[in-house]
Amino acid sequence: MEMTQLDPTALPERSRQVADALAAAGVAATIRQLADSTRTAAAAAAALDCEVGAIANSLVFVSDDEPVLVMTSGAHRVDTEALARRWGRGPLRRATPDQVRAATGQAIGGVAPVGHPRALPAVVDEALTGYPVVWAAAGTPHTVFATTAADLVRLTGGRLLPVTA
Repeated sequence: MEMTQLDPTALPERSRQVADALAAAGVAATIRQLADSTRTAAAAAAALDCEVGAIANSLVFVSDDEPVLVMTSGAHRVDTEALARRWGRGPLRRATPDQVRAATGQAIGGVAPVGHPRALPAVVDEALTGYPVVWAAAGTPHTVFATTAADLVRLTGGRLLPVTA
């Protein structure tokens, strides 16, 4: 799959917001545009020629009447009951597409860890620490950036927790 490095001025609006948030946090990440959509972890891994576990999915849930962000390894499904208990939150339920867009300004399949209207309470899957480089969406289903689990924790202000049972 073709991947191009984008001039920051040529980025889609949502990806520019992500690039600005990364720069403001002192993270030197390059946003790349993929020829095809990477709405799923498997598609992203195939496009990036990496293990599916190195894909950092940004999932939005609702807990205690507020949106929360869960950065999970593409190799995992979130065990919402176990995660809510570990995190000390009420039940987690998957946000609707409208709730995701309202909370992040981004559409499902392209939700980045940053660049949202306001910071969301966040968790980063501890399994992501097993990869020297992880890939996260950059605001659209066609844009990504390379980062680390440690940077995801710092960028989101999140907690490093296991997300599976």
